[in-house]
Amino acid sequence: MIGLLKRDLALAVRAGGGFGLSLAFFLIFTALVPFGIGPETGRISEISAGLLWLGALLACLLSLDRIFQLDWEDGSLDLLATSPVPLEGLAAIKALAHWLTTGLPLVVAAPALGLLLNLPASAYVPLLASLLAGTPALSAIGTFGAALTVGIKRGGLLLSLLVLPLYVPTLIFGATAASRGAQGLDPATPLIMTLAITLGCVALLPFAAAAALRINLR
Repeated sequence: MIGLLKRDLALAVRAGGGFGLSLAFFLIFTALVPFGIGPETGRISEISAGLLWLGALLACLLSLDRIFQLDWEDGSLDLLATSPVPLEGLAAIKALAHWLTTGLPLVVAAPALGLLLNLPASAYVPLLASLLAGTPALSAIGTFGAALTVGIKRGGLLLSLLVLPLYVPTLIFGATAASRGAQGLDPATPLIMTLAITLGCVALLPFAAAAALRINLR
């Protein structure tokens, strides 16, 4: 499974669907927000935590359709399905590879981009904690959605429509934790809820993704 993880990391970077594209989108989103909201730094500062969370969520969407698509196109997915590694393990590895190449770089970049949105100093730690707790759920949910749409031509839009409603609870609790930190309030409760959602997704969704892959590979 370690070899499979290394292979997926290399493919994600080599195919152009890894952290570079997501980081570029995250940067563009953050840079354009002030133009749409206005030059008032106070207004931007109030909603900066939620905007950073929304930007990270949208950036994660960019590479979801490539989680299984490359393996489907070259026939590797059929070989992986007959390998000793169960499909549940394959789905978990795919989700981990997606998080390492997309979610984790977004977490690292968020503090620097927070400066562009005048993020309050008290919000940086809650923002990082909420992103670390919540972005694995985004990858797990995205892997499940990619398994449902694998093999569908131009399934990227359908995939986005499937996973965006599932992203809403993570977005709500993650952004609330960061916003409470910006206001000087205790972010513990929404952070715990964000972590609970992630643990539930990591525990259950690999099995759901494996079931979807079995149906699509028949």
